[in-house]
Amino acid sequence: MAKPNIHPQWFPNAKVYCDGQLIMKVGSTKPRLNVDIWSGNHPFYTGYQKILDTEGRVERFFVNMGSIIKNNCYYLYAYNTTISSI
Repeated sequence: MAKPNIHPQWFPNAKVYCDGQLIMKVGSTKPRLNVDIWSGNHPFYTGYQKILDTEGRVERFFVNMGSIIKNNCYYLYAYNTTISSI
């Protein structure tokens, strides 16, 4: 038997929202749940890819990767020219 007065309140019909739309009702310790991704908009289930970008992180990643690739290509070029000149 559960101890009294130590468990959180249980909401059997808690509402789950995604992008402001009611998705489903579940049991939870909170009356309202806000989610960003659920099976209805997850790329694995829908086949459609949606990139969730927070504060330009995706663009910064591609900019950083571009500079790394350019630097590595330069070093490889410099290394190959010094080896071939020996």
